[in-house]
Amino acid sequence: MTATALDVEFLFTLTAQVAVPRHARLVGGPQGTRVAADVTGGTFAGPRLTGTVATPGGDWVTMRANGTLQLDVRLLLVTDDGASLLMQYKGIGTPNGDGSNAVRTAPLFETGDERYAWLNDVQAVGIGVSVKGSVTYEVYALR
Repeated sequence: MTATALDVEFLFTLTAQVAVPRHARLVGGPQGTRVAADVTGGTFAGPRLTGTVATPGGDWVTMRANGTLQLDVRLLLVTDDGASLLMQYKGIGTPNGDGSNAVRTAPLFETGDERYAWLNDVQAVGIGVSVKGSVTYEVYALR
């Protein structure tokens, strides 16, 4: 199989605020240190959908021995026209050396709202950066 350029559609830019509760660390587990981060809000905007990141939402981050992060995220997105969308993804964060992390994710969506049912069949990719207290992604649908 030969490599070809990916056909992608820009969906939206998402910025989420993140907080780590005081007792949300599981240090020294067999997979690494886990941190349960609460997603406390945010926004997303793109040509076909815009809205807010609602609560509850969270990220179970595994801090791996090699310094990378393994992400396991579930977010509730609410569009400006009232649709609820579940966005869930796994991904990898790689330290940039300045306290931020380059983040690559593979989002999937779920909704019962017919206006956005097309998202149920989308495999997306997210490319972004996380800093203390927030993460920002550009999210693209693979075509």
